[in-house]
Amino acid sequence: MRVDGSAHPVVVIGGGQAGLSMSHCLTRLGVGHVVLERGRVGESWRSRRWDSFCLVTPNWQCDLPGYPYAGGDPDGFMVREEIVAYLEGYAASFAPPVAERVTATRLTAVEGGFAVATDRGVVTAGQVVVATGPYQTPVVPRLAERLTVPSLHSDAYRAPADLPDGPVLVVGSGQSGCQIAEDLFLAGRTVHLAVGTAPRVARRYRGRDVVEWLDLMGHYDRPITEFDDPDAVRARANHYVTGRDGGRDIDLRAFALQGMRLHGRLTGITGGVLEFADDLAANLDHADAVSEGVKDSVDAYIASNGIPAPVEERYVPVWRPPAGTSTVRAEEIASVVWCTGFRRDHSWIRVPVFDGTGYPAHTRGVTRWPGLYFLGLPWQHTWGSGRIVGVGRDAEHLAGHISAHLAGRAPSASGYHVHPELLGT
Repeated sequence: MRVDGSAHPVVVIGGGQAGLSMSHCLTRLGVGHVVLERGRVGESWRSRRWDSFCLVTPNWQCDLPGYPYAGGDPDGFMVREEIVAYLEGYAASFAPPVAERVTATRLTAVEGGFAVATDRGVVTAGQVVVATGPYQTPVVPRLAERLTVPSLHSDAYRAPADLPDGPVLVVGSGQSGCQIAEDLFLAGRTVHLAVGTAPRVARRYRGRDVVEWLDLMGHYDRPITEFDDPDAVRARANHYVTGRDGGRDIDLRAFALQGMRLHGRLTGITGGVLEFADDLAANLDHADAVSEGVKDSVDAYIASNGIPAPVEERYVPVWRPPAGTSTVRAEEIASVVWCTGFRRDHSWIRVPVFDGTGYPAHTRGVTRWPGLYFLGLPWQHTWGSGRIVGVGRDAEHLAGHISAHLAGRAPSASGYHVHPELLGT
């Protein structure tokens, strides 16, 4: 597909589940467009997930526009290769106009629309949808510079065998940290885990997957506008749980009984000694409290709706940590995996649509700059927005705006006036 010098009514940047969903909705409306993907379709799933990675939500939640999950294991959890195959099958089902291995490097507003500079030339568009997701740049704390042992971010982790022999320190206990710690532990490695404040959730409760209960209760459909502090909601860590081997809880206390070495947050490295905060007990208690709170909500929902469900005993902590700080000498660690998250990188977007924190200012993906949209952000509209289960609904919403814009029916969002001096910045 020719890139340099081409012009399109709409350019979609990103060829993952968000970009493909957008393409499907535009195709259905007969809107001309092109999808620019820096790698191959679903590249992030191919190159930024470890070998044993699997979904933490059941397969039935894979429901992209016009392409619901049709496999034989709706309550199972697809592994990495199956997720890629699902996205490839989705693309094959409607043949989206994807230009693969094209990296967008700069987006500017020009007269009549936008210019998208890429590593293969410049594309112009009347409207642009940024569907690159929220996880662009791996975050590693500066104190990592004080370590001489090999270290890598979770973004680059693939398998235990790729790390040097010896004990591994995993820093961070969100979804990635807990699952990578488990991956290493099951491979027989000595694992130290620095536990943060991420919450956990049970895999199943009272006869169903907890995700199914949350779906029935409408949690994935609750809009961000119902919360008093949307910024705080968007900043929440995801609950840790796993779909591995058919799905199960991740109980760090049980891992501790089996030999995993748990610590509080990593706070410093002094003289070759790693120092951990005295907050391990509080962090484990907090994770359990969140999980039990979810169960309280399920119990209330079952009772108020008269749903027959087996009664299940509640979780009882199987291990409690000793009080106090802890330390580990650097020579006791052979490698480190930093599961410390990502930050957004929208520096290539030279259109003034960001708030004071650098977050795209939008209403359900529609920015105040006419013709510029975002798709696939966590909590873009609902909890499901950043997941495969909800991105399609947001794509359909944006497709309506895009179609109206092309027909000349869309208002200048919130009365926003485009100053000529800002064009081409």
